[in-house]
Amino acid sequence: MRILMVNKYYPPHVGGIEFHVRDLAEGLVTAGHAVRVLVCNNERRLVEESINGVEIVRLPRLFERASTPVARHFGQVLVHEAANADIVHFHFPYPWGEFEWVGQLASKAVPYVITYHSDIVRQKTALAFYKPFLDRFLNRSRLIMASSPQLIRYSPWLAPRAAKCRQVDFGLPLDHIAGNAAAIRRGRQLRAEWSPDGAPIVLFVGRLIYYKGIEVLARAIPLVPNAHFVIVGRGPERARLDGLVSAHPELADRVHVIDWLDDGDLAGAYHAADLFTLPSVAPSEAFGLVQIEAQAAGIPVVSTRLRTGVPYANLDGVTGLTVMPGNADGLAGAINTLLSDEDLRRRLGDQAQERATTQFTIPRMVEHVTAVYAQASAATPQPDTPDTPDTGGA
Repeated sequence: MRILMVNKYYPPHVGGIEFHVRDLAEGLVTAGHAVRVLVCNNERRLVEESINGVEIVRLPRLFERASTPVARHFGQVLVHEAANADIVHFHFPYPWGEFEWVGQLASKAVPYVITYHSDIVRQKTALAFYKPFLDRFLNRSRLIMASSPQLIRYSPWLAPRAAKCRQVDFGLPLDHIAGNAAAIRRGRQLRAEWSPDGAPIVLFVGRLIYYKGIEVLARAIPLVPNAHFVIVGRGPERARLDGLVSAHPELADRVHVIDWLDDGDLAGAYHAADLFTLPSVAPSEAFGLVQIEAQAAGIPVVSTRLRTGVPYANLDGVTGLTVMPGNADGLAGAINTLLSDEDLRRRLGDQAQERATTQFTIPRMVEHVTAVYAQASAATPQPDTPDTPDTGGA
């Protein structure tokens, strides 16, 4: 099958969706399919290249606004590329690409599917303008893939279109974490460095931005005695952690904030930790793939019960514990529960590793995505205006 994927960027540009597109594209190539990816470049220069069998077209970026890169003639190039594909696969949200596609006649006839990664949450003003185009874009698609049942159920854009949605698990390259002897050795070294007193380690990995719940984590840390907190990431919420240490000097030796770790050290960090936490507070956290990476190392997770894929990635009582978003007392309580019960921690960690390494694999993802492609290719084109509730308040 000849597949055209469309996204904002492609690695080496850093981003969770970009890494997912790469993993899926390379997995499809390994399975025998031909994959081309149409994205924007980080600069005003056209680049066409092949990486690990994936053909990539990077259009010159004119500028970027609200995390949306804009390239001239994106729609025309997209139509040209789509003419040589059996199916087009969009990764939403990319408003410029979707707007350009809807404006082309080909969008009514060419079969295309969507991986719906998350709702548009913060750009309310732009969304009001964009809504008619988004309705057409979703309605004309043959099928829509989502990473969790929660996203299909609670998204104001997907719920009215649930009949055309398919839940497909993400697949991750976990071999460098699960059972990796080098990562386990590095974990022992990092553990000795971060916890010289032998106290347990609680790990967080992610950007230090509003929806990750860093403020909640900062309030919870003083409520968890005799544990080290290793926080890997950078962003504007770093100031909250610095303020925490300033207000509680006794925590200085227990709070370790690290801007960045390379892949080897990050894999080691998962093995160094006793548990992982993801205290996200807003639906911008659509899934939290870092939870699966942590589980691959055999450690349980404490996360929140958002109406997104976060609690699907971390099943309460199976792979870890979940708490209400924004509740520092609840977060600290769940962490303390796991740290005080080694048998529970080990049982949940073993179950987490089993689920991560069997359910969230790239070959399994490729199998399910290609099944969606086959269904979409056989489906009939959809009308622009089905009977769907108004989503203007999304």
